[in-house]
Amino acid sequence: MSVVPFPPVAPSVGWGVLHLFFVVDRDHEEPLGARRIVDAISSLEADGHQALVFAVLGHKADLGIMALGPDLARLQAFQQELSATPLALVDSYMSLTELSEYTATDDQERDRLVAEEALSGDELEARLTEWRERMEHYQENRLHPRLPRKKLICFYPMSKRRDADANWYALPFEERRRIMAGHARIGRTYAGRVVQLITGSLGFDDWEWGVTLVADDPVTIKEIVYEMRFDEASARYAEFGPFITGLLLDPADALARVGLPDAG
Repeated sequence: MSVVPFPPVAPSVGWGVLHLFFVVDRDHEEPLGARRIVDAISSLEADGHQALVFAVLGHKADLGIMALGPDLARLQAFQQELSATPLALVDSYMSLTELSEYTATDDQERDRLVAEEALSGDELEARLTEWRERMEHYQENRLHPRLPRKKLICFYPMSKRRDADANWYALPFEERRRIMAGHARIGRTYAGRVVQLITGSLGFDDWEWGVTLVADDPVTIKEIVYEMRFDEASARYAEFGPFITGLLLDPADALARVGLPDAG
């Protein structure tokens, strides 16, 4: 299928993230169908994007692809390329990488170091320099992530509640910031075991955020989601959509596991 050329659609901040979920069309007879899928993925990555391919556990889909990168038009072209293969799209989710609005500013970190650790002078400036370097690395990973190839991926959408007695958007900013700081502290305890990517979908999809978790140990994914449920940000103010989990594999291996083995 030829795709009509379209100029790049690049967000001014962050990248586009497109989660695609497919079932294999068993009636679509094409001996080279898997090869075409692998070629489409290779072409997307050659254009500066990334694709994580996974064999889905459960009935919601056969195959999942998380495609992300700087050009929304290229992501849409990739989706169209796959529509001409033995894959039938059954669900999708669109979002953008973003920075948290609750991230501490330089002044806030300076005030914290002074108030909590009584730092001053050269020692204070040295600690601030270290913090700035960590924040630069963190922000780059949030906006332009290169997700690792671990064994398992889990995706789910979520929104903040707007109930009369639990309206997230009616809270003052500092109260929201306090709550999210506690949420972030839990997430940091899983560093090295779970890679978390939170992407924003306000205005793009039916929920407000997408959450992607990547890990080697399935129990770790269960534990982080469970522990987060007791945090105020989730227990009082969060609503969750369906969860989809799959085995992260090389594209050809993932296709073979879902019944499309002719990618070699």
